[in-house]
Amino acid sequence: MPTDALPALVALAGPTASGKSAAALLLAQALDAEIVSVDSALVYRGMDIGTAKPSAAERALVPHHLIDIRDPAQAYSAAEFAQDARRLIDAIRGRGRPVVLAGGTMLYFKALFEGLAEMPAADAQVRAEIERQAERAGWPALHAELAAIDAPTAARLAPHDAQRIQRALEVYRLTGRPLSQVHRAAAREPALRPDRWLSLEPADRGWLHERIAQRFDAMLAAGFLDEVRALRARGDLHPALPSMRCVGYRQAWEALDGLWPLDSVRERGIAATRQLAKRQLTWLRSLPQRQVIACDAPDAQAQVLRAAGVDR
Repeated sequence: MPTDALPALVALAGPTASGKSAAALLLAQALDAEIVSVDSALVYRGMDIGTAKPSAAERALVPHHLIDIRDPAQAYSAAEFAQDARRLIDAIRGRGRPVVLAGGTMLYFKALFEGLAEMPAADAQVRAEIERQAERAGWPALHAELAAIDAPTAARLAPHDAQRIQRALEVYRLTGRPLSQVHRAAAREPALRPDRWLSLEPADRGWLHERIAQRFDAMLAAGFLDEVRALRARGDLHPALPSMRCVGYRQAWEALDGLWPLDSVRERGIAATRQLAKRQLTWLRSLPQRQVIACDAPDAQAQVLRAAGVDR
């Protein structure tokens, strides 16, 4: 196939454990492309096992970007990602190479392709009041409060998703407008469009659940708990940080804090990962422009290549 017929920008999304990393690596090699990670956990240094970060050998095969760019004590926003990703896309294209955007952080994709609403700055007083409410009544009660004022936002959040429930309530209390309304008001034509939008989604949800369990078991066997112990030993990290709220890390931290038995990390980590996958799939299914590839098909990787226009 002539090189001018190949896509210059491919977006490859999917839920956790759907095989995105392997498919992205294969696709990038076939296209002679570079990979820009769309993953809010991979940005953090020292968080390798629990994020299933691409190995050094894999990263040596194909250039990977936006991995290991922040210390776990630092925050990294969707707006920062969009700015960094646009800069990288321009630079990679300037080198005459295609770009594969690969990951499962759907807010990052939204920020890049649609932009983000102008949001009010965090207000410490309002946040403190919401936290006091949560201590008294629990986050499910605040989730119910959110559902009464902003049903669309509440519907996509788990009742214990403290960080996002807090932010949605904060926005409402500061602006008097539901977060979903703020987002709709800011909708505009995407500043950037991928040539291909590919989505790895399971035909059989049970297959994905089994993959999630297998991967979590592999992480535990590779020393995941020791990785979390090392992060805790630094002394400057705490469970409210975005890095430590990543799936798996939060459950391990709480168990090491004594909130749960240590042997419950596997069960709680797998359950949290399944909930994450469910939210990712819900978001993906709201995107009619995506081309779905069954990640549980025996030839899923070959289908990704064909969908991207790469002859095999």
